[in-house]
Amino acid sequence: MHLGWGCNADYSDSSVGAVMRKLDRRGVAAFEFCVIAAAFFTVLFAVFDLARYAITMQSLRALANAGARSIMINDCYVNAAIQKTTPTCSGDPLTTAAKQAIAPFLYNGGLSPTLNVPATAASPLVITASQPEFTMLNPIWGSTFNAPSVTTRVPF
Repeated sequence: MHLGWGCNADYSDSSVGAVMRKLDRRGVAAFEFCVIAAAFFTVLFAVFDLARYAITMQSLRALANAGARSIMINDCYVNAAIQKTTPTCSGDPLTTAAKQAIAPFLYNGGLSPTLNVPATAASPLVITASQPEFTMLNPIWGSTFNAPSVTTRVPF
């Protein structure tokens, strides 16, 4: 019996099964997107976090090298080299403004790097630049990359 407009009074099992199969697959695309999006965004944020760590390490290297240059041209080191004695330079050889000009990225987010030369003068002098407040944003790293530091050695 034909009812018009493409409708039949006789419903077959195959047409009901086809409709049910189509209805059963409604949420599959959303579920697949959730699975893929979670993995994609985890990798994306991990890449951003590692890039942030790499630029922090490079900025710390530049700061430590600038501190070493400052110590080498400082009167303390030059006079000791002329007199062939052990230099007794210690503390922070650069001002905050000089550090900010050398490595401006280190001051983002209210952080401030430290630059230190130990008071005991051993050969070589070791200049350490560190960022003690730095923490990774992605929790998958744990505390492995927190508080990076870089050293530069100046022989005398």
